[in-house]
Amino acid sequence: MGMPSEHQIQVERGDITRQTLDAIVNAANSSLLGGGGVDGAIHRAAGPSLLAECREIRRTTYPNGLPTGEAVATGAGDLPCRWVIHTVGPDRRAGQTDPKLLASCFDSSLAEAVRVGARSMAFPAVSAGVYAWPVEQVAEIAVRAVRSSPLMSDIELVRFVLFDEIVLGAFQSALAS
Repeated sequence: MGMPSEHQIQVERGDITRQTLDAIVNAANSSLLGGGGVDGAIHRAAGPSLLAECREIRRTTYPNGLPTGEAVATGAGDLPCRWVIHTVGPDRRAGQTDPKLLASCFDSSLAEAVRVGARSMAFPAVSAGVYAWPVEQVAEIAVRAVRSSPLMSDIELVRFVLFDEIVLGAFQSALAS
């Protein structure tokens, strides 16, 4: 297995809820019951079936919530993708400052994508919002995790979909280095 070619990783500014790839990644909180930022936007766009599926995961697989750094896939409700992969990024404000924990979000999400059969996926800047990680660090960790993943042999496209010019610039720099 060679390293993925560059065309497999893209960055763009946009709205992750409009992505027509197989899967989009939700920067969720451990409750899986929606929240602010990307999480709230995905839940609003997906409609009530996403929340119902998340509640079922909480009732069965993760009664105490999804642990930080792990990922779980659900259907996508009314979204144009097939799956939503929920991952819980580390919260810097709560003292979760280990880069390995953030890298694990990307690794776990790739593994969930492969598990459900997704060949293309979009990531937001996990932990760069309310969880207060510096965007340059998030970009560097995210790009490195995706680039170095052996699972990229099963994924045709990873697109980082970012909400503003500053975050976009950080990911463009990380991808170029």
